[in-house]
Amino acid sequence: FATNNSSPPIGVQEAKLASFGIPAVGDVVTSAQAAASMLEPGMSALACAGPGVVEALEARGVEVVVGGRPDAVVVGFHTDFDYQRLTVAHRAIDGGARLIGTNDDPTYPTPAGPTPGGGAILAAVATAAGVTPEIAGKPYAPMADLVRSMLGEGRIAMVGDRASTDGCFARMLQADFVLVLSGVTGPEDLPTDPVADLVCADLQGVADAVTGS
Repeated sequence: FATNNSSPPIGVQEAKLASFGIPAVGDVVTSAQAAASMLEPGMSALACAGPGVVEALEARGVEVVVGGRPDAVVVGFHTDFDYQRLTVAHRAIDGGARLIGTNDDPTYPTPAGPTPGGGAILAAVATAAGVTPEIAGKPYAPMADLVRSMLGEGRIAMVGDRASTDGCFARMLQADFVLVLSGVTGPEDLPTDPVADLVCADLQGVADAVTGS
């Protein structure tokens, strides 16, 4: 399970899958982990992000700081972003810190409809600092490297609901792209770019296609 949602800790994401009857301990890869992999143990980082990023940085051996002159500012989706956080991040980058975004997704799907995503927060920080961020999550190389390290070089099918991330990520992995229409992409958005190898209404449709039901 490769997700650009960097905000919750890994255990929370595994528990959510378990609530659906899906055992996933050790099988979840997040953009927070991908961002942490871009830093070396012993470095320092300011986390303008949720607890999942803090957890991933600390697991990597990166010191999480709240100010000063860190090696990097890591930006991810969180709901308490404000002008003060923007200012602290801006000053750290102005002092020489790298700007790393867990992802650049502009929106985040919710039952009430799309809301501003991690990419919107990242854009605010990047604009204020006047720099181009490094991106860790789908569809970029740091996340691909983590997935490859888990799955090896066998044939892979990438299932997702957003062509611009999941589809492009599938192409980077040289994997089949299976598009589900139960998320941000609907029938009216077809064909997508990149074009999906298989389109299904939902995850049940994917299961039926795999099993031949």
